[in-house]
Amino acid sequence: MTREIINTVKAPAAIGPYSQAVKAGGFLFTSGILPLDPETGKLVEGGIENETVQTFENLKSICEQAGSSLERIVSATVYITSMKDFEKMNKIYSSYFSDSFPSRATVEVGSLAKGACVEIQAVAICEK
Repeated sequence: MTREIINTVKAPAAIGPYSQAVKAGGFLFTSGILPLDPETGKLVEGGIENETVQTFENLKSICEQAGSSLERIVSATVYITSMKDFEKMNKIYSSYFSDSFPSRATVEVGSLAKGACVEIQAVAICEK
C-alpha cells in the first residue's frame, strides 16, 4: 500500500514533525487540526466558537487538497480543554455536516498546543 503526504497552504503548517494528513488505502488520516490562522500561524481569537469555526475551515482545506470533503469524514475525535464548552462547540460542529454525521469521540484534555481550546482529528474516505 502506498501513502501520500497531504499539505496545503490553505491550512496552518505543521508545528512539529508531522504532516497535515496522510492518504492511504482509500482513506485520509488527518493530524490534530488546531484553530490557527493559515497565514500567520497564530491562534484565532474569540473563544471556543471562533476556534471551532477555524478548525473546521482548516480541516475542510486539508480534505479538499486530498480530493475528499467534510461530508466524507467517517470518524472524528474532538479534544476540548473544558466540557463547559461542549454545547458551544457542538453547535458549530453540527453546522458543518448535513444529516449524516461521522462517528465521534469528544475528550476533555488539560491543555492543547498553542493554548487552543479545541483540536479535531479525522478520518475521511478518499479516492485512491
